[in-house]
Parts: sequence; structure tokens; C-alpha cells
Amino acid sequence: MIDNVTGRASSSFTATKALTRVFENADGTTYEFPTNTVTVSASETENLRGRQRITISWTGAQPSGGRASNPYGEKGLQQEYPVVILQCRGRDDASLPPEKQVRPETCWTASVAQRSQIARSEAEATWTHDRLATPADKERVSGMVPFPTKETCPTADQDPFFTRLTPFVASSGKTFKTYEACDSTRMAPEAAVDAAFPPAEIAAFTDSDGAGSVEYEVRSDVENESLGCNHKVECSIVVIPINGLSCDKPAEPATIADSACRKGGRFAPGSSNFSNEGVDQAVSPALWWSASNWANRFSIPVTFGLPPDTCDILDPRPPTGFYGSELLAQASLQWSPAYCLDKKRFKFQHNQMSDEAGWNLMESGGGAAAIVSSKHQRRGDDPVGYAPTAVTGFSIGYVIDRPDNAGEFTDLRLNARLIAKLMTQSYLGSDLGRGHPGIGDNPLGIMNDPEFIALNPGLSQISQEAGAALLSLSNSSDVIEQLTDYIAHDNAAMDFVNGKPDRWGMKVNPSYKKIKLPRTEWPLLDDFIPETENECRQNNPAVYFTQLAAPVTALRKIAEALLDGWPNVQTRCEVDLGTGGYKLGRVDRQSFGARFMLGVVSLGDVERYGLRSASLETSSGDYVAPSDESLAAAVALAKQEKDDEPFVLDQGEVRKSGKAYPGTMIVYTAAKLASLPAEDAAKVAQFIRVATTEGQRTGTGNGELPAGFLPIKKSGVTAKLYDEAQRVAAAVEKQAPTPTAAPSSDTPPPDGGGGTTVTSVPSSAPSADLPSVAPTATASAAPTESPATEPVAMPETQAVSSDLGGRLLPGLLVLGLLGVALASAVRFFVQPPPGPRP
Repeated sequence: MIDNVTGRASSSFTATKALTRVFENADGTTYEFPTNTVTVSASETENLRGRQRITISWTGAQPSGGRASNPYGEKGLQQEYPVVILQCRGRDDASLPPEKQVRPETCWTASVAQRSQIARSEAEATWTHDRLATPADKERVSGMVPFPTKETCPTADQDPFFTRLTPFVASSGKTFKTYEACDSTRMAPEAAVDAAFPPAEIAAFTDSDGAGSVEYEVRSDVENESLGCNHKVECSIVVIPINGLSCDKPAEPATIADSACRKGGRFAPGSSNFSNEGVDQAVSPALWWSASNWANRFSIPVTFGLPPDTCDILDPRPPTGFYGSELLAQASLQWSPAYCLDKKRFKFQHNQMSDEAGWNLMESGGGAAAIVSSKHQRRGDDPVGYAPTAVTGFSIGYVIDRPDNAGEFTDLRLNARLIAKLMTQSYLGSDLGRGHPGIGDNPLGIMNDPEFIALNPGLSQISQEAGAALLSLSNSSDVIEQLTDYIAHDNAAMDFVNGKPDRWGMKVNPSYKKIKLPRTEWPLLDDFIPETENECRQNNPAVYFTQLAAPVTALRKIAEALLDGWPNVQTRCEVDLGTGGYKLGRVDRQSFGARFMLGVVSLGDVERYGLRSASLETSSGDYVAPSDESLAAAVALAKQEKDDEPFVLDQGEVRKSGKAYPGTMIVYTAAKLASLPAEDAAKVAQFIRVATTEGQRTGTGNGELPAGFLPIKKSGVTAKLYDEAQRVAAAVEKQAPTPTAAPSSDTPPPDGGGGTTVTSVPSSAPSADLPSVAPTATASAAPTESPATEPVAMPETQAVSSDLGGRLLPGLLVLGLLGVALASAVRFFVQPPPGPRP
């Protein structure tokens, strides 16, 4: 299916149902409420990846009342008439074996309260009067046969209490394990308190017009092994509009329980329940599993992509490594199988690291090609060609909640001066920053800045430390160079950086005054340690503004932090149970409804994780968001000075255009045009040709181009990129004559493995952040309709506390000692000082 708006391949879902609540009267007749005709849609259903967010929307549902401050997991139970969205194993197909059918027992929830109900009396056990329930489900104890004993589940059968258990059946390959869910100790391990991932299931609010929409996060078996969804296991997203229980014929005389089943809610449509008051159970999400609610379900079949280790298992060939920019990561995931599954092609592996480190590996002979987004300084004699391979970029991603839990803010606007304020650590963070020399009167965070408020009115001005910094990269990156070039071309921003206060009196942090821009690496220059009576900070003196900025080594880490609403701010103070002393660490996740975070992310990650991107100012009054149109407008401005070199996007021209997106970046495959072994040269040429032809077909399958990338085509504004790519591919394949050839990059990595490796590489990040490589898992030999493998997760990144300004991180020496039949070779890398490249 092709999306009529974007022109991209789509695997969307839409279905409509008529939902009616029915009461049986004492005389045997029935009363039917007005029917709600509900339509549910999903933006994507095929080739999903772990933690990907898809848009679930609906119309025609019963308006919700008593909106919870947090709709996720058990915190969303105290609402009326929400829409419950769950991920379940199985399909809604009665012809399938029972173990492959979707049912409440195969749907994931993160808490006992969502699966088990214990009522002190029949009046509180409304499910026992459900008109559609079986007789067994109306008993005092129900949900499991046989029902657990007091020895196995002490809380499950407390006569005369009414108990309903909805166990979870976990999948582990061909075996299944049942978790009774009678208490927290009898839940699947992924449901543990303080689990690695926050709850994904949601009781979403429906507006007064019957419509609603959420970004729903799916989980693969990598994130939730017990649920077990992967490319071989069929799963579904189940959407249940809570319409109220249908009720049995009342007793004579009618009981309190009969009346409780017939309740229609105590909260008015559109109201909030921030105080977490009790709700009418009959119209609450707590009974999502009941027969009446389950009958109203919409089952959306979904498929998942390949697991991270597929290629390593099925393809024993050594990979050929391409090293560099994370901007290509999401495309590489889908492209890799197009090489690995075709034995006529090589086994492609994208090892993610800084652009400079990838370039150094390519130049030294340690890699067949580098993935970069700008021109890099040659240190050897061999010429290098830059083949345009993808058009994508970065954005300032954000998660910001509107006041009074009115939903997420979706139209953020930023200018270059606001970004400069964040990057120069000119906001104070908290009262700890007020003693900073020269800027003690500055706002605590960007949410308190009059300039930001004027651009984005109506947002909360409650200060948070996360609003004092832009979560960014700690190492050298072409992304940082592009971002700082955007600042450098804005007069107001540069006036601020050079020491001129804005018209509200805010001043630049003196540590960054007159910093030279653009630059490939952002240094941590501030050395202010606050004086405080806080015993923890007295025992752990540290540079406060560095703890606020806390940069990381991978864009994906930033995307996941935004996804979780979890700032990397390192100011949390607590007692170390092991030593009894104090320690500083990462702050807690932000509360739903009060989130405020900004971070630099790739456009590929924006699309995969369903993140939001700020619109950036280009000229007076013009704010441009990333889109196919704004990326194309930027490409139209890009110019190439001579063959083999990258196209240059002048930020001055971007500002004048008013239509081009400043974060647009062209990703190149850079490779030697001489001295590259013939075998590697053929592979690089093949990659360029495949990537710029079939690799530019949009979609979610193997070899296709994911969202977040503008397709390179033979005609139109990207034609010049296509033509240059083909020319460079021919030059790489031909290779100028050379007396000696570098060793093949097919040499196994240092650990001896043929799959994904984490390599120590030169980087501008401090040693505490190393390793700074997040390699993508190698392509796999699996069915062609599945996407590529996942990148290996980065190590947890700590706050950066060293001063990077003006320092030179020595390059690492990689010594390759070959056999007696081969010549010895020494590969070395040199990292240039921070600052713009020649």
C-alpha cells in the first residue's frame, strides 16, 4: 500500500465496529444504549522493530472521564471509558491452534492490578454480572482451572472475598509458562518493579468528540522475552474501547451488585482525576479482560523484523566493515539483509562510530569504506571519493507535556540563539547555579526564558534541570559541525556567543564566550563547583553544569532517553547502600504530564521511535520542520566544487530560502580511489550502486529505505547525487595503479569473531566514555521480507566531567601483524584537535 500523502510504502490498518452496551431487564427484555461506531487505525503493522512507536488513532468512541495523570500501566486504571491498548502474542483467528490465538492470557501488562481483582463483596465484583461471561467466570473465584491453592498463591483465595485471576502465559520458544499473577512474585520477570523499560500498555483518553490518538511502543523479544514477539511469532496489538459492561438480568429484589454493574461513570467527559479517586468499575479499564470488553476488541496483526544475531547464526562469512556515521543506522538495518541474503553479494556490516574515527580507519586500511557527512582532511597520498548514499539529517528532538495533563506539545519552535544558550550552558539549572560568576541572574532553564516563552506560549514554566541543557554528543561528529554551523550563520546567536546579552538581559556563560564556530566537537569548558550546605555535594564536589549537560556517545542513546522521558542529568544524590556514603547519579524518569527534554537525534531515529522534531528558524519568522519537501529544498541548494568531493550546504543560503531544513545532511560512502585491494574495491562499488538504486525504494522490508530519509532518484533535485554516486562507484572499482596494496578489510576483527564487534577507536570523548563505538549487527541470511538486524546496545554512558577544550586525544595505534607470507603493516589513526577541519 502507498501512502497518498507521503508516497511511501505503508502497512497501515483500519477497521470499524459497532459497540453497544446492553442491560437485561427483570422481565427478560433488554435495553440497548445508543451504538458507538468506532473506527481504529494503525500507521504501521509490518517489519516492526523493538521500541518502535506506531500511531494508533480512533474515532467514535465513548468520551473518557476522570483522566489519569499517567495513562501507562497500573497508573492508568483510575479512569472511565478509556481506550486500552495492549501488545499480545497470537492472532485473532479461531482456525489457529489455541496456543497461537490471541486471548487475555497472552496479552502483556506490567502489574498485578491489571490482571487480578480481589473484591470484599459481590457488590465490588461487577464482573460476576457480566451478561457475556460464562457461568464459570461468574463464580466467586474464576480465571484459572484448576484455581491456585493457598500454598501456591496465598492471596488468591480468601473466602468470602471474590477473586478473579487473569494469568499470563509466557512463551519461551516451544514451551510455555503460566504466571498466576496473584501477587508481584508470580509475575513474569519483565514485570518487575523498576524494570528496564517503562510500561508500554496504555489506557488512553478519548476526547469529548470521541477521537483520540497515541504513539504506541511495541516490544520485541529482545525487550520482552516472556511476551516473545519476533519475526517467527505472530503477535497483535489489541485495542479495546471501554464501552461499559453489559449486565445480566437483575435479581428480585435487585441487589447492590446489580446496580454496580449498571453504573455509567461518576466523572464528566473531559474531566481529570489527578487525585486518583475511585471510579465506577463497570466502565473502568481494570476489567479490560472481561467478556463484554474483550468482545469489543480490535486486533491488529503485526509482524517483527529479524533478531540481532540472525546474520551471525546463518551466515558464516566474515563481514566487510564500513565505519562511521550513525545517521545511516536505520537504513543500514534494512539494507544489510539485501547483501547477506544474496550470496552473489558480500556480507555488509555498518560499524557505528564518529565520522572522524571511521575516516581514519578507512584511510589507514582498517576499513573498506567510511560513512561520513562532510569533507575530511586527507593525511595520506591516496585520493578518496565521496559517493552520496543517503539524504537524511538531524533534529532537535523533544518531549514536552502541556500543563494540566492536556497532552503532548507538538509544535515546538527554536531559533539558533536558543540552541546556543543551551549548548553554552548559559542556563543555571537550579539554585545551585545561581552562584556562577557572571550569569547568576540568567533563567534556570529554557522554559523560563522570555525568548522561548514568546515562541512557544502556553507551556509550563516550572523549572527543571533538564531544561538547562541540550542532550548531545560527547565525541567528534559531523552532526555537531552542522549544528554549530547553523548557529554560526545567525547574527543574533553569534552576538550572544560573543558576549552581547539578549534583550531580556541573559548573558553567555563566560567559559564559552567567543568560542570558535563551527566545530566538530562540543567541549565541556565550565569549571564552576557550587558552594552548598548539601552534605552529599560537599562529599562529592563536581562541576555542576557538566552534570547538567552529561553528553553521551551515541545519538541512539539520546533517542531512547527522549522515548523514556529520562534525562541524562547526573545530579541525583543518594546513599550508597554498599559503602554507606553518598553518591551522585542519574536523575529519575520525568513524571508523565510534566516531561520536558530536548536532545539532538537523527531523523531515522525520529521516525522509528515516533519522536517529535522542533521547527528551526531559517529567516525572520520562518520556521522549518524536517520533511521530504524541506530536505529536498536543502539538497537543491547543495553545491559540489569538484568531482569526488562532497556537496556543500551553505547555511547562509538555507536561511535565505525559508523552505530548506537546516539539519539536512547528505551521507557519503567514502573510499580510496587508489591502494584499495581489488576485492574490497568491488564490494564498495557494489554497495554504492545497490544502495543508490534498489536501496532508495521506500518501505520497511529488506533492502528498502526507511522513513527519515529522502530517496535519491535519477531525476529531480537528487539527480546530481545519483550521478555522482555512480561516477565514484566506477572510480572506486577501477582503482588507480599503485605499487602496493593494503591488506583486505575482511581480516577478522581483533576478537576473532565474524559478527558484530565493539572496537576501540580514536575519539574526542574522554576516556570515561570509551568505547564510543555502537556497531550495527551484521546482515543476516533470513527471509527477504524481514528487516536487518539491530545495533548492539551501547554501554551505559556516564556523565562527562573532563574539560575537552583545546585538548588532543592521542590516536590509537592498531598494529596488524600478518603471516610470514604477507608484508607487515602498521595502521594508525590521528585525531585532530577540536575545532573546524581545514
